[in-house]
Amino acid sequence: MFCRNCGKELIGSPEMCPECGAKPTSGTSFCPNCGAATTELTEMCVKCGARVAGVAAKAIAGDISPKSRIAVTLLAFFLGWLGIHRFYLGKTGTAVVMLILGIVGWATSWIFGIGLLLLIPVCIWAFIDFIFAVSGHMRDTEGKLIEKW
Repeated sequence: MFCRNCGKELIGSPEMCPECGAKPTSGTSFCPNCGAATTELTEMCVKCGARVAGVAAKAIAGDISPKSRIAVTLLAFFLGWLGIHRFYLGKTGTAVVMLILGIVGWATSWIFGIGLLLLIPVCIWAFIDFIFAVSGHMRDTEGKLIEKW
């Protein structure tokens, strides 16, 4: 990886570049793959062919969540009605709502099916979250996409 500000080669993924002191991913002057000079309008490096804009730039800039997409998918499929996948993503507010609705729904389902009025929407909500997780459109609490399997 190379610093996008000064072009210095970096070892690992440091928070700050030791050469220029800036965040290595915040600049647009150099290719992060090979260190070749680029401009703000460059979408693909002419030296190595790596994308420096678009999806690759998102991943470099940190717009991709470190959370596991397979974990979110499995949690949404098996425990979605309890909102466990939302707890994993850090969305505790909506997770608590799903958990309460799910528990109350199951607890009252024996009373003339009243609990089904709560369980059906929660299960639909969990199924939609499952579809979002599988397709890679689910976001964590910081708004970052869950793309890494």
